[in-house]
Amino acid sequence: MLLDYNSLLLALGVSASCLAVTLGGSWYSRRPETFLLSCSIGLIPIVAGIFTYGAYVDTPTLTLALLTFVLLFAGFSIIWAAGHQFRTRHFSLARVLIGLFAGLAASVPAMLMGYDGLAFMGDNAVIAVLLVLTAREYWLSRHEAPVPLYGITALSSLTAISFVLCSAVLIWDGKMVLGHAPDNWAEDVSLAICIAGMTGIGALSLALHQWRQAARHRVEANTDPLTGLLNRRALFDLYGHRLFGRSMAIVVFDIDRFKSVNDQHGHATGDMVLKVFAEELSIGLRATDTVARLGGEEFALVLDNVLSSKAEQIAERVRAAFAAREIRIDGRPFTCTVSAGIAFGNAEGLGFDSVLSAADKALYSAKRNGRDRVEVAVYLHAVPPEGSRASTDRSVQKQRQ
Repeated sequence: MLLDYNSLLLALGVSASCLAVTLGGSWYSRRPETFLLSCSIGLIPIVAGIFTYGAYVDTPTLTLALLTFVLLFAGFSIIWAAGHQFRTRHFSLARVLIGLFAGLAASVPAMLMGYDGLAFMGDNAVIAVLLVLTAREYWLSRHEAPVPLYGITALSSLTAISFVLCSAVLIWDGKMVLGHAPDNWAEDVSLAICIAGMTGIGALSLALHQWRQAARHRVEANTDPLTGLLNRRALFDLYGHRLFGRSMAIVVFDIDRFKSVNDQHGHATGDMVLKVFAEELSIGLRATDTVARLGGEEFALVLDNVLSSKAEQIAERVRAAFAAREIRIDGRPFTCTVSAGIAFGNAEGLGFDSVLSAADKALYSAKRNGRDRVEVAVYLHAVPPEGSRASTDRSVQKQRQ
């Protein structure tokens, strides 16, 4: 039986070592996923603790027992912190210290007083709690990648139950003092579950890594890298097949004389101007609004469930705020302006392309009429949206002339 137990310990140690190398290699290939590195680092003291415990099984000394406790508590605490890092993007050293000192407090005093059985009860109980806390971190993140995260949560919880079982058997037998490593059926079951759990969690962690990579690629494909806004492709994916009713509008913005900004101040300054405008455009957005960079210095704002007068107010606010914004280059301030065109859907529903084209025409009307202004599109064969400005009526008269 002892040989079988040592064989299980060896298998667990090898499995944990392979997992540490695999997760570390996965992190190296995709540096932003730092939780993988944290998991790999956390597995190092766990592997060391497993082999130290194997030595304790053969030669039960106080030094080996205390070293085993320190290594295992440190490792499982780092694994817990790695789960928190996956959920929040921040590594919590406080969690590592809390887990480590809680485990030491639950086991070391009892071991020093000669109650090694009580120490192992505390050891198993604290590791079970750390595994449950780790499972909770992944459970709270389950919306991101349900399949692998449900799996990691389940396997972590099952492993925690196996440690609870080991502690419960010792309590049931009333073995406060052992004089050797715990030796019962629960220990064998726990080792088997740990080996299976380690393998499963490793596979699911790699699947989670791939899932995140795919999600990041999707985001990158739909995001303008300079401003962080949606790009033209993403905007068309969202609205290309929708019909725009009277309560939906598109506002197209174009920064005035942007080419001269690049020519006079350089492209770095031009990029800064684009970022500043993207910030102004994103202020005060509702959950139903969508902002995108169409390309170059042109941006689009899609408004849903909005009155025509309100849409004009929003466009005017953005125009005025950007015109008042000072941009400093080498300590010297300068300002830019923006022109905008607004187009609405109608009662029958207009396609996205039609509304966007109408907003573009209104934009160029604003450019022709002096820039730094907002114009509303005019539909000659449809009733204009309620609340249109007087400038719209003037545009109608000009076109009829």
